[in-house]
Amino acid sequence: MTDARVDFFGNALAAKVLKHINSAGRALSDSGLPMATQELVKIRASQINGCGFCTDMHTKDAVAAGESHQRLHLVAVWREATVFTEAERAALELAEEGTRLADGAGGVPDAVWANAARHYDEDQLVALMSLIAMINAYNRINVINQQPAGSYVPGQFG
Repeated sequence: MTDARVDFFGNALAAKVLKHINSAGRALSDSGLPMATQELVKIRASQINGCGFCTDMHTKDAVAAGESHQRLHLVAVWREATVFTEAERAALELAEEGTRLADGAGGVPDAVWANAARHYDEDQLVALMSLIAMINAYNRINVINQQPAGSYVPGQFG
């Protein structure tokens, strides 16, 4: 696979759509939710959704921000890994449940929400929910478009 189905980054309508999604993403950057947690959540949802483009982007952005390779290698198996804080583990669990909505009748279980709420204040919970929704939107655009992965450079999109 060398070409996407559509030049999403060169399409005028796509640029309008991405402008709004990216604007929401900037608001989340200032939410008080730790940036490391934000990247871990984006990586985990992208792994679940099979989005190579976003997995490539967010692992590279995380490394550029100082994240360790060990932690990044263990995101997919975070339950067995000892390198994540309890708060990060709660965020990763919420990301998984929020990404796999179709797999669990009734949505995100109350216990998963309660665990996240023990570690994050209301604004951070709003940020987590919004971040999970946004990365899932990005994943779906890229997977449907068969956006190639591997060539992302940290900071490429500003």
